[in-house]
Amino acid sequence: MKVKIKLHPNSSKEETKKISDGDYEVWLKENAVDNKANLKLIKILKKYFGREVKIKSGFTSRNKIVEVV
Repeated sequence: MKVKIKLHPNSSKEETKKISDGDYEVWLKENAVDNKANLKLIKILKKYFGREVKIKSGFTSRNKIVEVV
């Protein structure tokens, strides 16, 4: 299953919110420096979905497409 993620790095909160079917917004406390936000995003989504997660596109963007395996 592929989902669209709008990422908000360097936020004051950590939250995952479902916007619509297949669209999510994720707020992270991590900075986007040195790939830290992507690593934290994978960790949070893995816990949220309870399955493996891979970023398919948008590695340097706030808008990402993520595959939940």
